[in-house]
Amino acid sequence: MKNRTSIMISIILAMLVASMDSTIMNTTMPIIAKELGRFDLYAWSFASYMIFCTVLSPVAGRISDLFGRKHVFASGIILFLIGSLLCGLAQGMIQLVIFRAIQGIGAGVMMPFPAIIAGDLFPIEKRGKIQAFFTAMWGLSAILAPMLGAFFVEYMTWRWIFFVNLPICVLSIVMLLPYKEVYAPKKASVDYLGAALFAIGVSLLLLVTVLESEQLLYGIAGIMILVVFYFYEKKQTSPIVPISMIHHKTIKWMNINGFVGCAALFGTSSYIPLFLQRMAHQSIFMSGVALLGMSLGWMVAAVPAGKWILKYGYRMLLIIGNALLVMSGIMLALLQEGNGFWYVFIAMVVQGIAFGLISTVSVIGAQQFVAPHEKGISTSFLMFSRNIGTAIGVTIMGAFLTKASIFMEGMHHLFVFGFVGSLLALLTAFFIHDKSHEETTSVQVV
Repeated sequence: MKNRTSIMISIILAMLVASMDSTIMNTTMPIIAKELGRFDLYAWSFASYMIFCTVLSPVAGRISDLFGRKHVFASGIILFLIGSLLCGLAQGMIQLVIFRAIQGIGAGVMMPFPAIIAGDLFPIEKRGKIQAFFTAMWGLSAILAPMLGAFFVEYMTWRWIFFVNLPICVLSIVMLLPYKEVYAPKKASVDYLGAALFAIGVSLLLLVTVLESEQLLYGIAGIMILVVFYFYEKKQTSPIVPISMIHHKTIKWMNINGFVGCAALFGTSSYIPLFLQRMAHQSIFMSGVALLGMSLGWMVAAVPAGKWILKYGYRMLLIIGNALLVMSGIMLALLQEGNGFWYVFIAMVVQGIAFGLISTVSVIGAQQFVAPHEKGISTSFLMFSRNIGTAIGVTIMGAFLTKASIFMEGMHHLFVFGFVGSLLALLTAFFIHDKSHEETTSVQVV
């Protein structure tokens, strides 16, 4: 396809701004809160973004199945651009929280499309390389974001951490214009009530991870609404989340495995830098570099994953990936005060290989085991399962750390939690019903 390069550049630029946004906020938010005031709303500047980003991803994937990828992806970029502009102009913390929600909506719409469009454009054997390249963008953002944040705060103003997104988003939209879709959307009515029920139910559950009181009330309300959503969707001819996909044996267990694995150990990247800074006396930069081990390991596993699927199948690769996840969990559970940078770096490499294999194989499976008009929702729902798992895992780990009387005691407890969770993730991998080589289809692009 002649316009393949153009769409890849557009996707990469969109991924870069979305991935940098979270990291750069982590380093500059204390300064922003000091200037804008209302420090009590500090956490909500992250929560509003996270909630909307998580909730909108599967909805955007489903809408792209009905109306095509290009326009939905472009709308996400535009919303992210508007949110970034408004955040840069915010005059108070309440405004910033609201504008971050708009940013989160844009990011939620954008995030599924790298994997979805790659599934449209490339055959199985090439998708591993493409997924690895996308992962490289996350690794690059882990380095660039703290440096850019420090530069803007030191020599300009924190507002430029948002304004810098504007030209990149514009360029991403320009590069998207020549793209001619290879996917023919299956026109159908949009299940607006189903989308609303899903969004409200999930949002209430996510509030449990950020609120300090009445968590049980919000959790029960969220579960009840999602139960209503499930029975409502069963009656719809064009549901926002197809029930047949939820009951598909392979897709179901891939989603469960992604949820459990991310709840167990994906959140450790939030606490590894803290350990290195406090116990190994590493700089902020070096503690960030340690996380590159995960990106490197991820790319090592992701590049050949597409070819391995054709040779070994999905089930075996997912079992191997989860076994490696357990290995990284053991290494982190044995982490001691005397362990320095290289021990942590190697543990992150092993964890990166594990997640790289699990993520790439699951994404390809989520696309191959459904009809073309369900590929968007299947891919984005898998990402949604991982995001929910990560949010829950980070919250539980944070509770272990804050409630411990000694820092290393809290770190030990949260890593033991991750190890136990990784064992459970490995168990779920054995329930995945594999498909044979002959049953796997590949979308070829002319």
